[in-house]
Amino acid sequence: MGRQIHRREFLRESGWALLSLTSLGASAASRAEGEKSLTRPNVILIMTDDQGYGDFGVTGNPVIRTPHLDAMARHSGQMTNFYVSPVCSPTRACLMTGRYNYRTRCIDTYLGRSRMDPQEVTIAEVLRQAGYATGIFGKWHLGDNYPMRAMDQGFEQSLVLRGGGIGQPSDPPGSEGKYTDAILFENGNAIQTKGYCTDVYFDNALAWIKQCRQQQRNFFAYIPTNAPHAPFHDVPEAPLEYYQGRNLNNDQFPQTKGHPLPPRCDTDNRARIFAMITNIDDNVGRLFRQLDALGITENTLVLFLVDNGPNGRRYVTGMRGMKSEVYEGGIRSPLFAHWPGTLPAGRRSDRVAAHIDLFRTILDACGVLVPEGLSLDGRSILPLLKGEPTAWPDRTIFIQSHRGDRPVRYHNFAARSQQWKLLHASGFGKESFTGDPKFELYNMETDPLETRDLSRQRPDIVERMRRQYDAWFDDVSRTRPDNYAPPRIHIGTPRENPVVLTRQDWHHVKGRPWAADSNGYWQLHAARSGPYDIRMRFPAVSQAAEATLEIGDRNIVRSVSQNATECLFADIQIHPGDVRLMATLSAGNTSRGPWQVDVIGK
Repeated sequence: MGRQIHRREFLRESGWALLSLTSLGASAASRAEGEKSLTRPNVILIMTDDQGYGDFGVTGNPVIRTPHLDAMARHSGQMTNFYVSPVCSPTRACLMTGRYNYRTRCIDTYLGRSRMDPQEVTIAEVLRQAGYATGIFGKWHLGDNYPMRAMDQGFEQSLVLRGGGIGQPSDPPGSEGKYTDAILFENGNAIQTKGYCTDVYFDNALAWIKQCRQQQRNFFAYIPTNAPHAPFHDVPEAPLEYYQGRNLNNDQFPQTKGHPLPPRCDTDNRARIFAMITNIDDNVGRLFRQLDALGITENTLVLFLVDNGPNGRRYVTGMRGMKSEVYEGGIRSPLFAHWPGTLPAGRRSDRVAAHIDLFRTILDACGVLVPEGLSLDGRSILPLLKGEPTAWPDRTIFIQSHRGDRPVRYHNFAARSQQWKLLHASGFGKESFTGDPKFELYNMETDPLETRDLSRQRPDIVERMRRQYDAWFDDVSRTRPDNYAPPRIHIGTPRENPVVLTRQDWHHVKGRPWAADSNGYWQLHAARSGPYDIRMRFPAVSQAAEATLEIGDRNIVRSVSQNATECLFADIQIHPGDVRLMATLSAGNTSRGPWQVDVIGK
């Protein structure tokens, strides 16, 4: 297929410039010389956080400005029935491993349940072994400590935030809630950055890509932004000003007979979310301009998706649901695959596909074999994106996520074949449900907006898909012994010292999980025997208090003076092996856990 040149005009409105993608490439001739030494494609995987299916101009949103993503979509192959999990960590585990997240120990988004087992093989590890440079720039959310960090799981260059997002208890001191000038972690080291976080991720990714090009190395760049995830207090000012000058009420968006939007909405938050998304779009434009300048656009596969439904009930093209829900609006994602000359522009496939498929797809595109003995759940969708004749037998994919230490059969799940979808919308926020499951069944070929529940009319389909789900649930639940036990954080290794423990990864025992009066414990593995310093950190205490450290079967108590913000337990002897650590700050009749704990091997 010949190279297609296309241009977008500069758009200026209200004094704000939406920098355009002047082309998604220069001439084919100008690239040929630059690409002689790189016969394998580069891969860039972009995933945004809490951006919904309807948050693009190309999906029908009449208000949002996403010119570069819209241009990318028009010149990409697309999967129009592409699925992700209803929340972020499960999607990330599926994406990185090509396996259902219930196989990986990552089952939730916090409280130690979002850590992925380090025995899992990631796409970065396989590509790195095949000679690719590998880099991540943004949100990992599969473990903040050794051996679960991105840098431990195949990424040789890593610039990431901790936890599930900026503004959470995993923020480093001095960077609480800072999207602008945040403290991030580069290859394990805290660094002070300058600028808005999404710009910083792309700045660093672009510099790294340029370096890879200069070194004649193929690269895999993973850019998972934490925008437009909450909080919304710190967003780019220019696009925010633009959206605050627009009518963002629900009556401005197309209404359908399926699931119309409620009459009222928080327009200020919507303006802030849209500003974050347009900032992402600007950076995608910057990315393509650099690929053009480096002469590698035609030799680079750029994939774009979102991690779950929107963080609020807003326009999702008439679908039902939002983030955390298993209706279409909570689990449908666009998938744009841009690879000029290889993937036909505008090619669209309606075959059911999901996050578990991108592992095989990327390896297929790169000509890298799946490692022997590695069991994957996904298929390569590359033939579908190319429009090649291919056998594609029907299959059923499974999506399930909810709170709790263990998955519960039938709780907040969806099973999707090409024609049918069976679900139980029992809600993400609960650890279980009461009574019998209330199955819903939809014919997705005739009712893609899920308006007519056919479970009573077609009990045969319900029963067939229920059996399929049962077989899947049983299979993923016995992937390894003690299948859902979270992997332990390692202390006493040269790979990470000190180890910072946060509420993101504690096992909750008291109060609301992240509330000021809550507490929990950490499950650790000590790699060596020896003395450790353990430092509790907390907001300044208003009166004299007492700090208690429970380590294994020992309780150690220290006095804490008024206005103190930390308490040091020096030279604590810890023996090799598994150990439980819990810290408590008590004053009067109240007690609470620390904000963070540093474990320092000596």
